[in-house]
Amino acid sequence: MQIATKVWSDFSATIPLIRSFSLGSNIPPQYPLFAGPPIRYHFIFFALVGYLEKVGMRIDYALNILSSFSFTFLLTMIYLLGKEIFKDKKVGLFAVILFIFNGSFGFVEFFKTHPLSIETPNQILKNLTFSSFGPYDGKVVSAFWSMNIFTNQRHLAFAYASFLLLVYLIYKYSRDPDKFNLVKTLSLGIFIGIFPFIHLAVFGMMCIALLTMFMIYPKLRINILIIGLTALIIAIPQYLYMGSAQVKPDFFNPGYLVKPLTLDNFFRYWFFNLGLGLIILPIGLLISNRTQRKIFIPFLLMFLVGNSFQFSPEIAANHKFFNLFALGANFYISLVLVTLWGKKWLAKLFVVSAFIPLTLTGVIDIFPIINDPLIEIADVANNPTSSFIQKNTSKESVFLNANYLLDPASLAGRNTYLGWPYFAWSAGYDTTARDQKLRSFFTLKDKVSACKFLKAEKINFIEIQEPYGIDNMNVDYVFFDANFISVFINQKNKLKIFDVDKSCK
Repeated sequence: MQIATKVWSDFSATIPLIRSFSLGSNIPPQYPLFAGPPIRYHFIFFALVGYLEKVGMRIDYALNILSSFSFTFLLTMIYLLGKEIFKDKKVGLFAVILFIFNGSFGFVEFFKTHPLSIETPNQILKNLTFSSFGPYDGKVVSAFWSMNIFTNQRHLAFAYASFLLLVYLIYKYSRDPDKFNLVKTLSLGIFIGIFPFIHLAVFGMMCIALLTMFMIYPKLRINILIIGLTALIIAIPQYLYMGSAQVKPDFFNPGYLVKPLTLDNFFRYWFFNLGLGLIILPIGLLISNRTQRKIFIPFLLMFLVGNSFQFSPEIAANHKFFNLFALGANFYISLVLVTLWGKKWLAKLFVVSAFIPLTLTGVIDIFPIINDPLIEIADVANNPTSSFIQKNTSKESVFLNANYLLDPASLAGRNTYLGWPYFAWSAGYDTTARDQKLRSFFTLKDKVSACKFLKAEKINFIEIQEPYGIDNMNVDYVFFDANFISVFINQKNKLKIFDVDKSCK
């Protein structure tokens, strides 16, 4: 496999999830990097990729074709919603452009290290790093504005597009309620109802949107009530299956990444992150009519909710609310640009002048994606360990893995005991407790206790590698060689696989 370096880390979770469906047997679904409990991560998109691979399509084709369809769906919905609300194709087109090329002030950081000169165009074209990657690089501007979030989170575009489709249909039928018949109403409710397994966060956003539109569209209240009830009937069993998070964050956590939270810091953060659009947005709301302004309410609520509550262990995950807010804000910023373009030359000059800062960061940040180098991962056919696992172990097998990232068992579609903890932790699993269990296991000096642990944790195979690939793990290699039956040895990287069932009779 060839994987771009900027998606390699996320794909270390994505590929095992896909392979758990294509080469494994992940029904009922578990999170393949934290075997045992029911899955708490929205998996349907990656399951579809897996089933496409299962019927014969290459994994890269399956993933990229579905991703391309989803992103095209999103761009189409941005255009259609802008055109429908403002009755102007140009508003829809500008909204698409503003979405692709974000309007943050990240370009300021770029010019700090690349002073403006005759070499600037060439420096942009050859750029390999994002202008700003907050909070991870200590800068103010967030890492989550560039297209990098869509190249990494391949399921997000479809989820956002579906949210826009919901808004589009409700708005359209608010103009002609008689066309919103029962079949269309129930169909929309069913579509929303399956979303906890498609994208749990966006399902929550859809619920917020439905509540908002229930208030602002009195003529559609019966329809929206039926949509909501239908969606809940379908969604509740999914939510109950996933269960509550083992790691629970503080629900009320105002300020997002603004620390310390003061009014000055809050305004400064969002000024740099939303850029000139923060100033133009109120003008767009002012010149739009009452019907058009109503559509902004659900998007504004995303901004308020994201700045008030925390729904997952990692607060940075709230970026999904702000990306959707910015997407909605772009419609009104586009309205201002299109309106002024129809005025005299001075207004046209303002549009040109504003368009540069509204898109410059996005232009700079697209080239690190275009120029991103590739790394190679030996897939199952060229990976002796993965090949052995695929051919000689049950699809339901659980491996005590020797590596955090893209372990051979993961590539072969098997569930692993503890993959890179960040992935499972961010989905709400208690990785600290499991890590402690694993470390305790490696301190055991007698076979009876070791077998008792392995049986209790439902582990079928143990991978032992010298050196062991999981951080700071003290492994007694002699103990395993003396007490467990090995069924495979990779002489090249010194990885051994021990069969628990054969060893612990």
